[in-house]
Amino acid sequence: MTQDMFRSVDDNLPSVIPMFPLPSALLLPGGHLPLNIFEPRYLAMIDAALASPDRLIGMVQPVEDDQTVDTQTQPVPGLFSIGCAGRITYFQETEDQRYLIALTGVSRFRLIDQQLQPSGFRNAEIDWHEFAADMQADTSDIDRQPLIAVMKQYFKLKGFDADWSQIEQSENDQLLATLSMVCPFEVAEKQALLEANDAASRADLLIAMMEIALHDDNGGQDARH
Repeated sequence: MTQDMFRSVDDNLPSVIPMFPLPSALLLPGGHLPLNIFEPRYLAMIDAALASPDRLIGMVQPVEDDQTVDTQTQPVPGLFSIGCAGRITYFQETEDQRYLIALTGVSRFRLIDQQLQPSGFRNAEIDWHEFAADMQADTSDIDRQPLIAVMKQYFKLKGFDADWSQIEQSENDQLLATLSMVCPFEVAEKQALLEANDAASRADLLIAMMEIALHDDNGGQDARH
């Protein structure tokens, strides 16, 4: 599994990393997230990450309505308290001074604080400890048949093309990470997927979210009939 390459640095992950707050951009451990970077402050963020030994960036979703932020659970106003760090595993600089990168998810973290940097991006002070399991392969079982069945209906609804033979042969973690990241769920739904305790819980959430979308599209009728 992709996370295996990071096991040796589990005890040495940094407590401060560059932070990229981006709504609906979900990164999960073992997942791959392509990004097109063009704002000057985030170009500086990439430079800082590339100059560090681990090349990590913390992906955190902004809370949709800042007025609803509970400071007891949201130590950094306007941001969810749980994010996921990704390592830059692909990097290209374009002629028009953009960066095309890909992040590979390493581990979730809890956001403790943030510090504005002179170049405009923010560093995140984070804690990894409660997500130590992210550094190991998730062997929890999932029932793939209902997941793929509702996935086919959902993809048809959204007009998505898919190689179903490849999907059915994919590993559970790869299937769940890709599905969670590519589906156009709301910010709060993406966050719920990120915070799911294990693969089985994430699969149940995905099924429920896709069934709700199908139910709504059918005018309130049960999408499974």
